[in-house]
Amino acid sequence: MAREEKPKRATIHDVARVAGVSAATVSKVLRSVGSVKQENAQRVREAVAQLGYRMDPLASGLRNENRKIIGAVVPDLESPFFGALVTGLERAAEAAGYAMIVASSRESEDREADLVARMNDWRVAGTVLMPVRSERGRGAEQLRALGMQAVLVDRVTADGEFDTVTADNYAASASVAELLLSAGHRHVLLHGATQVSKSVRTRLAGFADRAAALDPSVRVDRLLSDDDTETQRRAIRDYLDGFAAGKGPTAVFSLSQYSTLLVLSELRRRGVRVPDDMALVGFDDAEWMHTTWPAITAVAQPVEAIAERAVATLLARVEAGSSAFPVQHLEPCKVIERESTLSRSVPAQSSLPGE
Repeated sequence: MAREEKPKRATIHDVARVAGVSAATVSKVLRSVGSVKQENAQRVREAVAQLGYRMDPLASGLRNENRKIIGAVVPDLESPFFGALVTGLERAAEAAGYAMIVASSRESEDREADLVARMNDWRVAGTVLMPVRSERGRGAEQLRALGMQAVLVDRVTADGEFDTVTADNYAASASVAELLLSAGHRHVLLHGATQVSKSVRTRLAGFADRAAALDPSVRVDRLLSDDDTETQRRAIRDYLDGFAAGKGPTAVFSLSQYSTLLVLSELRRRGVRVPDDMALVGFDDAEWMHTTWPAITAVAQPVEAIAERAVATLLARVEAGSSAFPVQHLEPCKVIERESTLSRSVPAQSSLPGE
C-alpha cells in the first residue's frame, strides 16, 4: 500500500502565482505596506485564504534580521512553579509581539547546554534561561561561548555578563526566621529536596544568617539531598529518629514546594501534629497548601512580576541594543501565615509520637 504523501505547505510564490502578482507584492501585503494597489491587495488576501498560506516567522525573521522569537529553557515543565513562570513569560512575550519556544532541560546540565545551542541554531532573538544549577552552570557557559542575548532567571545571583531576575530568596527566608523565632522556636530543621539549586542554598543562608543574628543559641539543622524520593523520605525518618522524645526540632522550614510535600507526608506518617508538635513553613506557595489541613504557611513568590521583568529586561537588550552593565533584579516575596504556624507558644516538650 502506497504511503499517503503529506500535503506541501503553500509558499509565498504559490500565493503570488494564484494572485497574479509578484512575490514582493505579496510580502508587502502581508506586512501591511500601504503602497500596493487595492485590487492587487484584495487578490493576495483571497489567494492566502484559498491556499491556507501562513507566514514562516523564522524564515521571515532570518531575512529581515528582526527575529520575533524568544527561547526559554526551563529545568522542569511538570513543576507548578516553572509551569506558572513559563505561562507568565509567554504572556509577556506575546504582549510585546514575540512568539516563544520553550524546552525543558529535565534538570540535566548537559541537556541544558545542548538546548541553548539549539536556540542559537534557531536564531532566536534572545533566550530566557532558568538554569539547573546557577549562573555558573553549563547553560550560562554555553550562552557566553555563543555570544547570545539572554537573561538568567530564578536559580541565580548577580552575573558579570547577563542580567538576572529572581525572587529575593535571602530576604524572604530571613522573614521566615523572624516569624519562627518570634513564636519561640529555638531548634529548626531546614529541609531541601536538592543541594544543587542556587535558590535553595540562598534560602538556607537567609534563614541561618538572620536566626544567628537574632539569637546565636538557636540550633539550625540542615537536611539537603539530591537523592530519589524514597531515599529522601528515609532520611527524614532517620533524622527524626535521632532525637529522644521532646528533644527534636519544633519547626521545619522546607525550602521548596516538593520539599514541603515530602516533610508533611513524613510528619503525618509518624503522627506528628502540625502545628501542635511541629510548625511547618514552605517556600513557594501553591493551591494545595491552602486547601490541605492544616493550611501551610508559605512564602509566595512573585511569579508574574518575575516573568514580566525577565521579558522586559531581555527585550531592552534585544531591541534597544543596551550595553549597560548587567543588573540583578530581586523581586520581593510575601510570607503568608496560615494554620501550620498558628500555635503561638512552643511546648516545653516537643513530642514525636511513636518514640
